[in-house]
Amino acid sequence: MDKFLSRHADKIAGTLSCYDRVVITGTVPQICFAEGMTSYLYARGIRIFDYTKWAEPYRAQLRQNAEDLAKNAGIEIEFIRKTTIRKEERVREVLRERGDHPGLVHILSAMETCSTYKPWHDKQTHKTFLQYDKGKCLHYYFYFILPELGLCYLRVPTWAPFRLQFYFNGHNALAAKLKKKGIGHHLLDNAFVQCDDWDVAQNLADKLKPEMLHRLLDQAARKYCPVVKEFTPHCHWSLMQVEYATDIVFRRQQDLKHLYEELSRTAIHSIKPDQVATFLGRKPHNGYKDEIGNTFSTRIEGTCIKHHMGKTAIKMYDKHGIVLRVETTANNVTFLVVPAFPWVENR
Repeated sequence: MDKFLSRHADKIAGTLSCYDRVVITGTVPQICFAEGMTSYLYARGIRIFDYTKWAEPYRAQLRQNAEDLAKNAGIEIEFIRKTTIRKEERVREVLRERGDHPGLVHILSAMETCSTYKPWHDKQTHKTFLQYDKGKCLHYYFYFILPELGLCYLRVPTWAPFRLQFYFNGHNALAAKLKKKGIGHHLLDNAFVQCDDWDVAQNLADKLKPEMLHRLLDQAARKYCPVVKEFTPHCHWSLMQVEYATDIVFRRQQDLKHLYEELSRTAIHSIKPDQVATFLGRKPHNGYKDEIGNTFSTRIEGTCIKHHMGKTAIKMYDKHGIVLRVETTANNVTFLVVPAFPWVENR
């Protein structure tokens, strides 16, 4: 990378490495597994076969909380019936009318798959307990803008054990920091195509404080899923998906076009599976069973070269014709040798 940057320094406006998409799962430690939920009910004298009856008031409480938040913010909860509707596009439409000031932006709801439990009586051991199960329940997507992170959402199921999902984008978080410091920049989609001080931007991107994130995560959980306060003061947060992008921003589209054509040809014809494993910090061995390979695809925005190994991949693509992006995506961060975030458990 250093050699590439040095060789083409006169064509490059700036470089930036930054977290992109980050999805974090929040659980209530006491009840997030069947044995724990079983023990919780027994300790309170609640019959295992009354699990559904016990959970229903919490569902009503979460629905009422969502309605109250919507009323106070002067918005309406929008129920999504069609799976073809993209939530992100709908929120962008709302933002164009609303603006990007902090606060609750929109609330979407949808019937989606959720984790749950089913009562079970073992006739051999004569024990009654809960078993893990899957079902469907109403989910709320609370979209809001935080001064520290920009646009985020918290996905809240209305059924126990209330497995939460929090999303933010590292580029939005960096844009918020640059705005606070008065540093001019242009964030197009999720890529900076212009910045008055790339060095300061990189320094700010590297300072994603774990204490700040923990505080914001717990605040969001208490506000949008208040039932968790009855079980624990703090949710357990673990990484579900992490994307880390290195962007090389060129001065002219023409400069990137010629270089990208050569780079993409080399990446497709020269890279072998064992090299893909090396890119991602692994050594191939005979016992490895997941797929390793390369793909080349053409998108509306441009073309993309992807080297993948199991649930982890490294991609290279031309973004907006002016940004050369190298992006690592991990859908199972336990794959990585070094934890993506030392402050949150990798699961």
